[in-house]
Amino acid sequence: MNIKPLADRVLVLPAPAEEKTVGGIIIPDTAKEKPLQGEVIAVGNGTKDEEMVLKVGDQVLYGKYSGNEIEFEGKKYLIMRQNDVLAVLG
Repeated sequence: MNIKPLADRVLVLPAPAEEKTVGGIIIPDTAKEKPLQGEVIAVGNGTKDEEMVLKVGDQVLYGKYSGNEIEFEGKKYLIMRQNDVLAVLG
């Protein structure tokens, strides 16, 4: 991975949206709800006031409007502050 988050930021790969059908009609991607969980791909070093507690490989839950979406090598990621993460699944 060539992206290294700075300070208290983490890079998250969102889980794929679930495929839903309604009465045989497939819901398009634009109407699907975004997933609220994903895997931590890279982490920053933290700050002097807040140490980094997340680590690469953690499965996390985050808020619906958390982070900024970026695209890198054809994949969509979210980059967000550590305090935007609500919980670690485990």
